[in-house]
Amino acid sequence: MVYPTNYINTTCRYINTLAIFIPKQRLVIMKSENLPLLKYLEERGVMLKDLIDAALELFVPHPGVETKEKAAEILQGEFPDALLDVNVSCREVACFRAEEDAKAGWVPGLTKERFMGRPGLVADELLGMAIACYIAGAKGIFEFIRFDQAKPGILKKLGPISNDAIGGLVAGVSSNMYTRALRSKKQNCLIGSQENGSPKSDRKSFK
Repeated sequence: MVYPTNYINTTCRYINTLAIFIPKQRLVIMKSENLPLLKYLEERGVMLKDLIDAALELFVPHPGVETKEKAAEILQGEFPDALLDVNVSCREVACFRAEEDAKAGWVPGLTKERFMGRPGLVADELLGMAIACYIAGAKGIFEFIRFDQAKPGILKKLGPISNDAIGGLVAGVSSNMYTRALRSKKQNCLIGSQENGSPKSDRKSFK
């Protein structure tokens, strides 16, 4: 079966349109009752706006996402994916619970004084990296390092472990934002080149 060039181009346009607008459609589930992990975080003082604002504070223009407004739009589409993932939920809850236990002096070998002073403690950064890596792969770890060093927004207000847990979440989603934007940009360029270079003689009827 041979498909006409215009049919192929139209199909590509349709697929690309879905890639752009699905995030907007997913905004309907961006409520804590639909996102259990978000509700858990809200109960601990971390709101969705805090997550987005932290990501935007370290925003750097990239192809496909040149403005903070565009970045915010994509972030609102990316956060549900992470917040709905039970594996992310398990890691986030584990970090918050570990922090609660450490503050109470219940972690074997770790006194409350040492925990708050944190000499030699690297478990928090490792946990944050693990969350970022799970969400976005190796690129997520690179992004986590930026957030761990700068500690934008809500990260400054959180505890020794929870700030890295949230940092890993934000870093992973932020990394995926850049990836999605670049992918959409490439798809648009590909579709444009196909349309501009497609000879009309390629049109054939369906068989």
